[in-house]
Amino acid sequence: MIAVRNVCLSALITIGLVACGEVAELPLSAGMGSHPQLPPPRPTLFPTVNIAQAVGWPAYGIPTPAPDMSVIAFARGLDHPRWLYVLPNGDVLVAETNAPARPEDGQSLKGWLLGQFMDKAGAGAPSANRITLLRDTNGDGIADLRTEFLKGLNSPFGMALIGNDFYVANTNALMKFTYQSGATQILQPGIKIVDLPAGPINHHWTKNILASRDGSRIYVTVGSNSNAAENGIDNELSRAAIWEVTLKSGSHRIYSSGLRNPNGLAWDSDYGSLWTVVNERDEIGSDLVPDYLTSITDGSFFGWPFSYFGQHWDERVQPQRPDLIAKAIVPDYALGPHTASLGLAFTKNTVWPAPFNNGVFIGQHGSWNREPRSGYRVIFVPFKNGKPFGMPLDVLTGFLSADGEAFGRPVGVVLDKQSALLVADDVGNTVWRVTAPSKPRQSN
Repeated sequence: MIAVRNVCLSALITIGLVACGEVAELPLSAGMGSHPQLPPPRPTLFPTVNIAQAVGWPAYGIPTPAPDMSVIAFARGLDHPRWLYVLPNGDVLVAETNAPARPEDGQSLKGWLLGQFMDKAGAGAPSANRITLLRDTNGDGIADLRTEFLKGLNSPFGMALIGNDFYVANTNALMKFTYQSGATQILQPGIKIVDLPAGPINHHWTKNILASRDGSRIYVTVGSNSNAAENGIDNELSRAAIWEVTLKSGSHRIYSSGLRNPNGLAWDSDYGSLWTVVNERDEIGSDLVPDYLTSITDGSFFGWPFSYFGQHWDERVQPQRPDLIAKAIVPDYALGPHTASLGLAFTKNTVWPAPFNNGVFIGQHGSWNREPRSGYRVIFVPFKNGKPFGMPLDVLTGFLSADGEAFGRPVGVVLDKQSALLVADDVGNTVWRVTAPSKPRQSN
């Protein structure tokens, strides 16, 4: 045991030294927008590890809103809140969740060490495995009613209501429950619609869902089982993709693929297009690869694991597939390398003044594989004519202390019934509520 610990300590020291030697050569903004810079890869023996120690918010601490915006705590004292859903009556549902047991995800020394660093980032606690209902009964922007809406789940994440059918994406299955308007709790057992890829590795365990426009189908995000297929391509069957599930039959098919870890899903109501945000690959330098926001269509392929950001080959992946790389689509918009962009919400209303009345809010959970750190904020990407336009704008910052510790990490984002922005903060154990500025932002 002592020998093993010494080996681990030596490896930790090695990783620390390597991490100090590999730093970004480009500003973060170079990896953002419709035409990001993509420098040559810089792989290292051990990956750059630059984790922000999760410490939580000090008493009365809050993130920093953009000028003219306001932020308050909608609900505090939650247990790792990651994803949000707003019911038609205005009730807010929060998935309090964390990774399931994954006995084979950290079998190598490198995997074990990365697991220890993830614990440092606040991602190592057991999952609460529940959905909590939050209700603001007096309209002051703070939830004053909290109930255990649904319990006994398995690392739940995405949620969707279609009629009286409430769907939940557990890490291993899409489930359906019966919901009655105004209910504060569901006690009846659910019905499994379809199994979802999980298993003993289950590297990217979160599964998000979004109903089709007519309510007959559900789209499901399924992340990869590795960083860049290092666990073997056989372990990636039906993963790194967005599924389309037909609810009447429970049948499913791959709608879009080559997406390393898609999370947020949203419809652009003006154009009817489906959008997602995707976490791209790690361990080829602090400047690569940008996470991205993109529209997806039936049959689209985005390159993973063989290429990134279109047809840029990843030489670590062998054997290669030039036939597939030739089909790889360039994403619409880069969100910066290693930002861990997760949440996605469109705004199409008059409550938010220009430019915030046309575009998307995105929650960036924050990097582990970049020096200096990236993400740890909520941004807004303006749209024009159905496409991202210009550079992103900060909405919430201040999630990192001056010493680089993490007060919080934003994940899911959603607009409530009053069109205020709600943000799930899984390290701060809080749902934040951001209200719009009263006047348009002046252009530079």
